[in-house]
Amino acid sequence: QVQLVESGGGSVQAGGSLRLSCVASGDTSSLNYMCMGWFRQAPGKEREGVATICPPDGITYYADSVKGRFTISQDNAKTTVYLQMNSLKPEDTAMYYCAAEINYAMRALILRIPGAVERWGQGTQVTVSS
Repeated sequence: QVQLVESGGGSVQAGGSLRLSCVASGDTSSLNYMCMGWFRQAPGKEREGVATICPPDGITYYADSVKGRFTISQDNAKTTVYLQMNSLKPEDTAMYYCAAEINYAMRALILRIPGAVERWGQGTQVTVSS
């Protein structure tokens, strides 16, 4: 199984930046052909997709709400995925979760149906103040 550990969350003022990291460990062989992604959940709201990244060429998909502000990337070993968040807004405040072993066929659709994700990290909190 793949284990995921997120880091990099924190508190920042609106307009600021944060970079989240997610390190995968355990049996990571599936990450060579399955996607990883970031999701978030604000208090009282449902979990929503933020971005996904897929092998072999690192194709990316983003939720409309973060396009142009967030960038997902992955290291060459495909065991660490990053989320660079710029121009942060108070509405970006949420617990951010890393996800793995996303079927390639679901690479875009998974952003709308995060319930289909089977592998989650424990989350890292991002708070953006106005």
